[in-house]
Amino acid sequence: MSYNTNQIEINTIIFDIGGVLVDWKPEYMYQKAFNGDDEKMQWFLNNVCTPEWNMEQDAGRTIEEGEKLKIAEFPEHEQLIKLFYKNWTEMFSGPIKKNVELFKNLKNSNNYKIYALTNWSDEKWETALELFPFLKNFDGVVVSGKVKTRKPFEKIYTILLNRFNIIPEKALFIDNNFENCETAKKLEINSIHYKNQKDLIKNLKILKIII
Repeated sequence: MSYNTNQIEINTIIFDIGGVLVDWKPEYMYQKAFNGDDEKMQWFLNNVCTPEWNMEQDAGRTIEEGEKLKIAEFPEHEQLIKLFYKNWTEMFSGPIKKNVELFKNLKNSNNYKIYALTNWSDEKWETALELFPFLKNFDGVVVSGKVKTRKPFEKIYTILLNRFNIIPEKALFIDNNFENCETAKKLEINSIHYKNQKDLIKNLKILKIII
């Protein structure tokens, strides 16, 4: 966590989505594709459809281009590579219910403006809204794929701040990625590195967030 408890009052809360409000892991889908062979699956996810590769689609590269590059590198795995986005919805176990309930309570309280800052492929955002309708309830969202940059680069944070006239010192950012929280800190945005709900609630209380 990164914040000053003597700061001015928080009036804005910014949520990450994947890992905080929804549970997304490629393993959920690829366990089926590899018939439960975890060793082969982990090799594939560590060497072929890697997090770094996926993040380029999150940053605005088209899925078609991403697939083309990866298939050229690993032609023997073409079908498995194409499964990544073809069966993308199977990578979700569902919403993280307690955190979604918290989000809804904060939104309904009208005490805070509630935004989302997410690394997400532009081509998959509409599908996300269909899967998880509560994502339509933010006061505003910045989707990395739409703005062609991603966390943890400072540019996407400044886009959010400028687009919605957010004062950094009055904002709180919640993300499950430590590096993303460190960038927020550099920009004077208060941040909580999300680990579990119990820890999150504890830190919200320290910040005197009305839940």
